[in-house]
Amino acid sequence: MPILVCGSLAFDTIMTFEGRFAEQILPSQLHILNVSFLVPGLRREYGGCAGNIAYGLRQLGAQAVPLATLGNDGDEYLGRLRALGVDTQHVSSVAESYTAQAMIMTDRDNNQITAFHPGAMSMAHDNPVPQRPDITVAIISPDGRDAMLTHARQLHEAGVPFVFDPGQGLPMFNGEELRQFIGLASWVTLNDYEAQMLCDRTGLTLDAIAAQVRGLIVTLGAQGCDVWDGGDKLRVAGVAASEVVDPTGCGDAFRAALLHGLEQGWSLQRCAELGNRMGAVKIASRGGQNYTL
Repeated sequence: MPILVCGSLAFDTIMTFEGRFAEQILPSQLHILNVSFLVPGLRREYGGCAGNIAYGLRQLGAQAVPLATLGNDGDEYLGRLRALGVDTQHVSSVAESYTAQAMIMTDRDNNQITAFHPGAMSMAHDNPVPQRPDITVAIISPDGRDAMLTHARQLHEAGVPFVFDPGQGLPMFNGEELRQFIGLASWVTLNDYEAQMLCDRTGLTLDAIAAQVRGLIVTLGAQGCDVWDGGDKLRVAGVAASEVVDPTGCGDAFRAALLHGLEQGWSLQRCAELGNRMGAVKIASRGGQNYTL
């Protein structure tokens, strides 16, 4: 069955800094921060959470339906999605804007600094959740603020269970809004940093959040992830990557595996096991949409 992926489509400009950010930033001088990083490596990739998740789903043989927005420079991206076999009928275009752009700089320790221009993504809320009986699971991934709020309500009203995975979009929402997301969602997924922020902003513990949804996953990088399922918490071990090349898109590869497993009716533990494997495969290749299974 098709899986609805609510999120961003973006072009990623990925730069490689061969040093360490920490060695270039003086903590005592942050109030007058003025730094420049030499980046010998630079490339442009297809990205955005919806695009990366759809790519991962197609790698797994699943049907992906992005609900997303491109700008006036998005024809190339649209063609790529169609070539991958992605259903693009719910991808809209905004003539007055560029497609969202992410400028990502990674140092030798895989720390990242990202600048993001939302572009057409800011109008994603005008693209409503489709009324399709064949869609039985969805995800709210990082997108325009209004789009995330609107699509979550529309999915809930349509009776479509969905994963709430705010990712780097989490800081856009206050505690009340985040509690509303949790109340509407069926599953919540976050990394460990985002999990702490969610708890701080909502005043809820992870156990309290898990009690309100079908399942909760907190990813821990190479250490795997913690899974709350049916009132029980367990640690799902990480999977070692053959090599660490580029972390960009690892979270989206995990999301794709999670959605595929949920659509198949798997346990949350089994979904997380596949997610860890997908993340390990992805991190060994550059860009968010260049790995193969």
